[in-house]
Amino acid sequence: MALFLCVLFLLLSSASACDRCLHQSKAAYFSKASALSAGACGYGSLALGLSGGHLAAGVSSLYKDGAGCGACFQIRCKNSTLCSSEGTRITLTDLNHNNETDFVLSSRAFMAMANKGMGRDILKLGIVDVEYKRIPCEYKNQNLAVRVEESSQKPNYLAIKLMYQGGQTEVVAMDVAQVSLFSPRVFKL
Repeated sequence: MALFLCVLFLLLSSASACDRCLHQSKAAYFSKASALSAGACGYGSLALGLSGGHLAAGVSSLYKDGAGCGACFQIRCKNSTLCSSEGTRITLTDLNHNNETDFVLSSRAFMAMANKGMGRDILKLGIVDVEYKRIPCEYKNQNLAVRVEESSQKPNYLAIKLMYQGGQTEVVAMDVAQVSLFSPRVFKL
């Protein structure tokens, strides 16, 4: 019985750790990073400053109904003739509806996977075989920031965006409390 529990624990822990596993897929690119910054995550022009403009749209299993917004990945092209072994770091800013690739990268991120001087050559391919894994996000001199969106309207609608969340986790829920002189009210987001 103890052996069965140990095996079950190992299987469950490896399944939950698969977020950090190395995955095989394909990646394409957008010619304009602005398409990714205006994406489903709603970062707008702030996205262009994330990861030096190395942005990506990810499939729904990576996007996670928006919980994957801002997630960081190490991605590298598998063509050893054109591509470096280091690849590049990207930040997820949009949802990829293309079922042929897990990622659609900004052209800057796509070219960053190439060996020096071969960025234009990799662009000519359009789609490349890649391997990727989720990595912790690192924002120098930044910590978690909460931005109140312009679409917020008093007194009934509060729209916020979390920015610069370091590490390798997702915020999936948040409680916001309104403080008044009479009684506190708690809103679930």
